[in-house]
This record gives sequence, structure tokens and C-alpha cells, in this order.
Amino acid sequence: MRRAVRTVALAIAAPAAVLFLLMAVGGHDAGAALRALWEGSFGSWYAFTSATLVRAIPLILAGLGVAVAFRAGVWNIGAEGQLLAGAAAAAVVALGSEGTLGSAALPLALAAGIVGGALWAGIAALLRERYGVLEVISTIMLNFIALYLVGYLVRGPLQEGTHIYPQSAPLAAAAQLPRMGAGSRLHWGLVAAVAAAPALWWWMSRTAAGFRLRAVGANADAAAMAGGIDVPRVRRDAFLLSGAFAGLAGAIQLTGVTFALYEDLSPGYGFTAIAVALLARLEPLAVVPAGVLFAALESGSLAMQRDAGIPSVTVSIVEGALILFALATWSRRPFSAMPVGRRAAEPA
Repeated sequence: MRRAVRTVALAIAAPAAVLFLLMAVGGHDAGAALRALWEGSFGSWYAFTSATLVRAIPLILAGLGVAVAFRAGVWNIGAEGQLLAGAAAAAVVALGSEGTLGSAALPLALAAGIVGGALWAGIAALLRERYGVLEVISTIMLNFIALYLVGYLVRGPLQEGTHIYPQSAPLAAAAQLPRMGAGSRLHWGLVAAVAAAPALWWWMSRTAAGFRLRAVGANADAAAMAGGIDVPRVRRDAFLLSGAFAGLAGAIQLTGVTFALYEDLSPGYGFTAIAVALLARLEPLAVVPAGVLFAALESGSLAMQRDAGIPSVTVSIVEGALILFALATWSRRPFSAMPVGRRAAEPA
């Protein structure tokens, strides 16, 4: 417990120290910058709920997806594309069934997001299993394809009625996530994100399927030869589950925040989710505070730019330093669960 508290304290102090140093070197008022960062993220109830927590929801869900894949030894770098695919699938269902589904519109849209993200990840899984395509390459390429697909949809089949703006029509009220309080942007997607973390932890640590996933990630050869585990199947399932989490993140972002599909629906949540999962050491329960921390940095950076005149991209440097700090403080090999090459248990 003492070590965990120390790690959390250092994780909070490290970005503040890096930011202070950057401000001093750049000739900015470091005190004003840190004050703006705090006020924009935790300084008020509205900032915490409507800025930080709203941004944390997709980061937590996509971070859980990345953690699942990495724990299985799968380099899923495509959470961004899977998030967009989930949002697009949710938009198709919500807009295509407007006025016909009633109260079922929202759960069906969320379910479509889960399926859309899983299927998008399934493309990379198929390319790896059938043709030996490295998932690092395929998932990165699929990120761009998903972005262009959304661009096509909002300029074509799903474009709003006036055909002026590159976005879809707004979702009906029945397909929108309700707010958690009056005067706040925080929606009930937070409950889904927070509940998903202990559920995933229980599945990974208390079920046979979760054990097989962790065994394959730790040593695929030993899992196949000594444990008789079907390594390709476990990795394929991990890929699909990972994409499902990212797709749910996209569907919740659509139904809870943007209420319409457009190209900039995600400001890079899928990429930041990789950092979230690494900072959490691929542990589902730790993904929640890690997601909140990165959300606070991103929401605080906007206030820092607005109130202190500091470029918001400065926080990207802080986030990078935070990841380096997290990796440097791992007590075990940080990438022991990562694939370092094609294993004997995996077909060529």
C-alpha cells in the first residue's frame, strides 16, 4: 500500500515538475500555468465533471481495450480506428431507425458500437492469423481507413439534410445518453466506464478464459505446449474484445457528447488510450485513475492556453514524460506481455 501511494504521488508530481521546467525554459509564468491547469481540470465541480470526467470516459473504455490486447501479447495500435468504427455503426443504427425504435434506440446504438469496434479489430485479427500481417501495421492503417470512412459517411449517406455541413443529422433524444445532473455535461456513460474496469479485472483474474489470455501473453510457447491452449484463438478473441471496448467508447462519445457523427468526433482518444493502459501497467482497475489523470491534463491544457497563453501542445510533452516515468518505474519487464516476434505456437 505504501509503495502504491508513493507511485501515485510521483505520477502526479512528475508532470507538474516537467511542466514547471518547460515554463521556466520558455520564459512563461510557471505559477500561472500550473494554476490554470488545475483550475481547468479539478478547480471547480463543473470543470471536474463537465471537462475532466467527460474526457475520461472514452479514455477509460479504450484504455481497457488496449490493456486486454497487450496482456494477450497483441499489439493493437488501432483503438482510434475501432473507436471511430463504433461511433459510425452507432450512428447508422440511431439515425436509420429514428422514430421506430423508441426507448430501444439507445441500447441498440451502443450495441452496434460494440459490434462495429469488434468487427473493425477483427479485420486486423484475420490479417494476422490468415496472412501473417503484423498487427502493428494493419491496425495503424485501419486507423486511417476508419477516419476516411467517417469522412465519406458525413459527406455522403449520413450527411445532414441541408448538405452544407460535413456531419450527420443530430440524434433523436431517445438515442442520447441522459445527463447525470442539471447544468452538467457529464452523462451516464461514466457508470459504464467505471463498472467495466472491475468487471474486466474479475474476468481476467478469476475465470479460465482470463487465465488463458494472461498465459498466452506471458509466454505463448509454454501456453501452447504445456497448457494445450489454442494461442491463435485466444489472441483473436482478445483482439475482438479489445475492439469491442474501443467501439463502445466511440458509441458513448456519439450518444453522450457530440450527438452527431463528424470527422473530429475523437481528438485522438484511441492513441491516448495506449498511454493510459501503459501508465496503468495493463491492470484494469488502474486504468480508471490513469484515464482521469490524462483527461485532466487534456482539459487543463485548454484552460492553460486560454488563461495563461501557454500552447496546449505543451501538455503532450508532459504526457510523453509521464509515460517514460511509468515505464522506468515498473518493477518487472514492462513489455513481458508483448510479442517480440512470431512465436512457434503461432502459424506462419
